[in-house]
Amino acid sequence: MFTFDQYLGFLAFLTILTIGFWLMIFLLTFVIPYWIFGASIERYKEIRAEKKAKREATVN
Repeated sequence: MFTFDQYLGFLAFLTILTIGFWLMIFLLTFVIPYWIFGASIERYKEIRAEKKAKREATVN
């Protein structure tokens, strides 16, 4: 059936495939939403600070 070298290659392939699968699951469910949400919050703070600075410039 399989020689020992083929068996090791098959195990290496399954290991790499499994690591890649779980890495994609981790990235899609945690890292990317965290990144997008954080960037949105930071952008909102920047826009709010710009409006505040513009409002203070017009008052003074």
